[in-house]
Parts: sequence; structure tokens; C-alpha cells
Amino acid sequence: MKLYFIIFIGITFLISSCGDKEKPQRSSTPQYRIEAMSEIPIFDSLSTLNYIKKQIGFGPRNPNSFGHKQTMIFLHDELSKFADTTFVQRFSYPGYNNERLELGNIIASFNPSNPNRILLCAHWDTRPRAEKDNNQKNQMLPIQGANDGASGVAVLLELAKILKNQKVEFGIDIILFDAEDYGTEGDLINYSIGAKYFAQNRPQYIKPAFGILLDMVGDKNAVFKREPNSMRFAPDIVDIIWKIAAQMGASTFSNEISSPIYDDHIPLGEVGMKVIDIIDADLVGAENPNPSRNYWHTHDDTIENISAKTLGEVGRVLLHLIYSLRFSSE
Repeated sequence: MKLYFIIFIGITFLISSCGDKEKPQRSSTPQYRIEAMSEIPIFDSLSTLNYIKKQIGFGPRNPNSFGHKQTMIFLHDELSKFADTTFVQRFSYPGYNNERLELGNIIASFNPSNPNRILLCAHWDTRPRAEKDNNQKNQMLPIQGANDGASGVAVLLELAKILKNQKVEFGIDIILFDAEDYGTEGDLINYSIGAKYFAQNRPQYIKPAFGILLDMVGDKNAVFKREPNSMRFAPDIVDIIWKIAAQMGASTFSNEISSPIYDDHIPLGEVGMKVIDIIDADLVGAENPNPSRNYWHTHDDTIENISAKTLGEVGRVLLHLIYSLRFSSE
């Protein structure tokens, strides 16, 4: 989640990349379809809210911090309860001021041997600084990240719990990316570090038909607009998700177009993966007309802004997708 003026740099690169003859080409033949199901598992929004509280209870999760180390253990152990395989993709990265970041993408897979797969992802780190905070004394301190980080992770943890008990025929990979929010403003290279590492070091069995990224999906007044980079990478998946939301009456989803966002879906899309971003893009920049929604990259990104109702709508939309999805080979 970056400021808009940064995002346009990414868009320019994407446009030029689309003309690269060596870029992996996606098949035009649909590999999957949606068959509406009458019975969909129940999504527990209060349990999801508690997953957010658990994460922020460790403190800020910025790289190399105590909270970061403790949260990595918790997330790995929790996903291990549900998934068939769980591991941490560990790597080091050169940070600012000669800091060496010890990072890890947490990867949990269901049906890892099935070639028909989808990807669900979010970032689990928090921002190491709060440059948008009104109190200058606090601007260099790491944030809680109740929405910016913890909300997407919480939804995926709850989905993993459901997938354990109500299995699907195809494969699902849940990936929690590290160091999405490390970079300073304007430094695009040091954002989405975990997603960039994964894109270049992807386990061979993870070849998803498409992926869905969740970011800032818990706000009480959330609006999930169609994000332009998502529409570039995977317009059919955007259409499917927003159609499901409309059929369910999920009021947080809007057919409006948001400003383009540079997020973890960009490095994945740049290597040919079909990935969309469900994100409350109007929060980015902390310049919303609603003062209560101006907490992005501040110390006000706390549990008080989070709604179980919003989490529940996102979770139920994804459940409808997952349990209505059929692959052509099934």
C-alpha cells in the first residue's frame, strides 16, 4: 500500500512489461468455472476479530522486532493446525542503515499434490515507522497495524480453519508475505520485499490458476472498489468476486474503480501470475474526507477501527468463491 504518486511508476513499468515477448503468456482457455452452491460453510467473524487481537497483542510486527519473531512463530503454528503442509520461506535482506533483515514468508498448503490450485495471500508485517502520524515524536515508531496487515491475515487464518474441516477437491496455498511495508515513502524497491522474493523463488508445486490478495479488509466503513492493476492482471477474477459480492448483498464491495495501488500483487503479476487485490484503497494516503478513516501509516491503526461485519463480508465472499469453484479436470 503506497502513496498514489508512487503507484504510477509501477503502472508505467507494467505497461512496458506487457510488451515483453519473453513474459510468460497466460492461456486464454478457462481452467475453472463457478457453480453456485446451496450450502456454504459459516464464516465466524468474531473468531476472525480475535485473530486480529492476537496479532496486535504481540506488539508491532516490523522486521527484526520482538513482535515480528513472536508473530512468525504463532502464525506458523496456527496454520500448521489446519494445512497439510506449512513452512517458513526464510531469507535475509539488506535494510536501511546497514540493517540486515531476517524475514520469512509463511506458506501453508492444502492438497499440495493437486495441480489445480489457487493462491490466497496477505502481508503479516507492520510498518516500522508512522510518517503520517500527527505527532512528530511518534513518526519514527512502528505501528500496531490492526487493519494494515492483521486484518487480511486474520481472514486467511479463519479460512484455513474452515478448509481443515470442510475440504475442497483442488489445492489452495495460503501465503503470508513479510516486509510488504518496510520501505520509506517513494522507495518502491523496498516495498513488497517478501512478495518479490516469493515471485523469484516460488516452490515448484505452487502454480495457481489465480490468486487473491487481502489488504486492509477490516475497517468499519470499508469500501472495496475494483483496483486497476487487478483488472489488468486478472479481469475475470475481479468480475467473479464482485459479482459474488453483489449477489450476496455485500455492501462493502463497490463497482467503482479505485486509484491504482502498488501492493504485493504487483511482483506476482509481473512474473505472469493472475492476482487481484481486495483492498480498501481509499484509506491510502490518510487523506479521506472522513477523519475517522485517516489512520493509514499512523498509530491510530488500532482495533477500534475494525468491524466484525466487514471481516465477515470479505470472508463470506471468499467462501462462496472457494466452495463454488470447479476446475475443468474435476
